[in-house]
Amino acid sequence: MRFLNNTSAAYDLTYNDVFMTPSHSAVGSRFNVDLTTPDGLGTTIPIVAANMTAVAGRRMAETLARRGGLVVLPQDIPLDVIETVVEYVKSRHPIYETPITLAPTATVGEALSLIHKRSHGAVVIIEDDRPVGIFTEADSVGFDRFTQLHNVMSRDLVKVADGTDLTSIFDRLFHERIKAAPVVDSDDRLLGCVTQKGALRSTIYRPALDSDGRLMVAVAVGINGDPGAKAKALVAMGVDALVIDTAHGHQDKMLWAVQEARSNAMSTPIVAGNVVTTSGTRALIDAGADVVKVGVGPGAMCTTRMMTGVGRPQFSAVLECSAEAARLGKHVWADGGVRYPRDVALALAAGAASVMFGSWLAGTYESAADTLRDTDGRLYKESFGMASSRAVKSRTRTESSFDRARKELFEEGISSSRMYLDPERPGVEDIVDEIVAGVRSSCTYAGAASIPEFAERAVVGIQSAAGYEEGRPVGTSW
Repeated sequence: MRFLNNTSAAYDLTYNDVFMTPSHSAVGSRFNVDLTTPDGLGTTIPIVAANMTAVAGRRMAETLARRGGLVVLPQDIPLDVIETVVEYVKSRHPIYETPITLAPTATVGEALSLIHKRSHGAVVIIEDDRPVGIFTEADSVGFDRFTQLHNVMSRDLVKVADGTDLTSIFDRLFHERIKAAPVVDSDDRLLGCVTQKGALRSTIYRPALDSDGRLMVAVAVGINGDPGAKAKALVAMGVDALVIDTAHGHQDKMLWAVQEARSNAMSTPIVAGNVVTTSGTRALIDAGADVVKVGVGPGAMCTTRMMTGVGRPQFSAVLECSAEAARLGKHVWADGGVRYPRDVALALAAGAASVMFGSWLAGTYESAADTLRDTDGRLYKESFGMASSRAVKSRTRTESSFDRARKELFEEGISSSRMYLDPERPGVEDIVDEIVAGVRSSCTYAGAASIPEFAERAVVGIQSAAGYEEGRPVGTSW
């Protein structure tokens, strides 16, 4: 990346402070852009879901990995639960979605409580592992919540045989005007489900797979306790990356934790952070990190900068830290501060291998939080920062009441925020589509066919607040 007219600012820059100019391009189409991440982890799009309790769970992990991204499971989850989640994600199909299933004797109320866990909006009714009907929210109209599903489900099933060409699946569902259909094997047993958009997306995205062809998943490790032992246990479970995570990554305890994890992780990649300086980046890499997580205070749920004054504008932090990591043969993730696809593109232009975010994904069907309705009937989920009082309470649940009370006095995050599901983009895949479309287009403007080429070719300028505002669309006439 270079600055326009070779002019850099005398102050640090946020994503809003910069813009990218178009360059000569020989890249004829967005589809000619390869978004495989240069960090070597195996992800095929530069999107990482942060290890936030309200965001990262098994539904998010399998869905995002199916489209090429990665989810980091939170460090607060007990190891036995982590093992269950990892086994679940690894057992999911790389193309077909995991359906919501119920027996014919289950009730409408049970189906409605589950139906918003997935974006396909359907429950497959099964007997002996074979689909016998399908239920959507529209089928519940006129029936009370205690009505059994066999009385309301649709029995006119369109089943898709395993191995059917994706284009054929799309065409069939499109012409049948069906949103979702069960996928069955040769014995008519349920394997998964597929939607029109799902079939279409599977022709565009490549899943993030491990060496055994299973979906990838990462897990966060804290700096307290025994990070070495936890790292060893996670590697044995088949976790694809370890993320050593703390708010202040440039400290002795963090460097020790990275060293302990490195000595027990064998060849498993280690991501560590957070830092915002070249010295912090260098220290983590010297301790054994393969990827450094950059960002202090830019997250939507984070109050660190307002509480402490500590942090750094994210674009400048990523730019400098990525240059230092590249000098040492390593990479960085840009963690936080993204609000629009443009921000993701700018983070990659600054040298990030992937971009990590949480709140943007919190208001989706697949996030880990429960789906709630407000008084107007709008769907939302509650999100909270991982340094908030709410998160601290969960993290310290095994400690004494006195020690927990002391720690809860010092919070640096929002404990509850309503993240409304966008009716136009209610699923995480809808958001992935939006981000990937923007980033691919940015690459074509720069004449880049890959993320490394984009970081090399991007030309970035500095703008005023008025310049940023000029680029925002106007929703109504003026």
